Amino acid sequence: MKKMLPVLTITLIATLLSTSSPAQTPTSILLKPDRVFDGQQMHNDWVVLVQNNKIVEAGAMRFKLAADTKVIELKGMTLMPGLIEGHSHLLLHPYNEVSWDDQVLKESRAERVIRAANHAKATLAAGFTTVRDLGTEGAEYDDVGLKKAIEKGVIPGPRMIIATKALVAKGAYGPKSVNPDLDLPQGAAEVSGVEQIAHEVRTQIGKGADLIKVYADYRAGRDGEAAPIFSTEEMAVMAAIAKSGNRQLVAHASTPEGMLRAINAGASTIEHGDSATEEVFKRMKEKGVALCPTLAAGDAIEQYRGWKKAVDPEPARILAKRQNFALALKSGVNICMGGDVGVYAHGDNAREMELMVDYGMSAIDVLRSATSINAKAFGYAEKIGSIKRGLVADLVAVEGDPSMDIKAVRKVKLVMKDGKPIQIP
Repeated sequence: MKKMLPVLTITLIATLLSTSSPAQTPTSILLKPDRVFDGQQMHNDWVVLVQNNKIVEAGAMRFKLAADTKVIELKGMTLMPGLIEGHSHLLLHPYNEVSWDDQVLKESRAERVIRAANHAKATLAAGFTTVRDLGTEGAEYDDVGLKKAIEKGVIPGPRMIIATKALVAKGAYGPKSVNPDLDLPQGAAEVSGVEQIAHEVRTQIGKGADLIKVYADYRAGRDGEAAPIFSTEEMAVMAAIAKSGNRQLVAHASTPEGMLRAINAGASTIEHGDSATEEVFKRMKEKGVALCPTLAAGDAIEQYRGWKKAVDPEPARILAKRQNFALALKSGVNICMGGDVGVYAHGDNAREMELMVDYGMSAIDVLRSATSINAKAFGYAEKIGSIKRGLVADLVAVEGDPSMDIKAVRKVKLVMKDGKPIQIP
């Protein structure tokens, strides 16, 4: 008689987690969903076999299983690579709760870290097993400690790709004081000149930065408008030092000139890109620079300012962002999924994915952006972002088919990080 393998449903996974010590946790788990999105395409009749923390098989059931393999049935569900949030700030919380200035100036770093631990947990529960966290916004190097606490298992949370403090030109950022005699704590590391730039980049790398973030432009123009604040040559120094340590330069930029300077300096991604032109997108495509559009941040901020979405006409900022996103799609530039979460609630990361569809991207392309495209753009494609043999077993199962209805990504039923199923609140 053929030996039957133990089968687990979603309701029994918690039992497995609560009764298994690390030594007893099964080394082989077979996941049997209705369909598998591998980071590129949707497949029916696929299964995925996980051993320890790696994917060892993905495809049709044509391989033998060990006798002690645990089988998890995922009826009616889609199994995907763990989602990757491309632009987060775990040390911030929504601006309609507390303004950015007051978070930086009035909240203690202890409070901000405690909040960040909750944010990390909510992010993981939403199916996002990796975040690219682009700056502590005045919380010094607390993202380093948060990342290490997650890695040690002190708190649950996603993998973190961290920027630490980020770089901004002296006098360009905030918080700002109406009294010029006061120097307020800043939301990023202020630098002036190539020597300070090189020193700060090396310091941030030494403290644990996985990438370097620069504000290529900011609201530092004479009348408060966005304007470039670093030269191409200054940002090229940042890129060169980062690259020598296998790190990327990531650029906040919204003006065409700021974007072009960052692109020519060697930036890997442009964050926001609100006023990008055809020329900018053409140059990005030529240089292999990806766009992280952060649609959800603008959507949230306009609502905080009083816009009643689906009732009032769309504000000019939203209409302009729609046009900008359509231009990006037409250009063929790689588009990442990253919403600037922290401006709005952590755990609501799917908001950006829904807006990408609303603004004209197909649901299957949005899934690609949130998985394989993000992984490749950020330099982690050999570890995460796809379901294929040899990659880390970061996986998420959702009810329904998100390639047909992107809102299905919110119906998370199983999260697996590093080969271990995670209990979802």
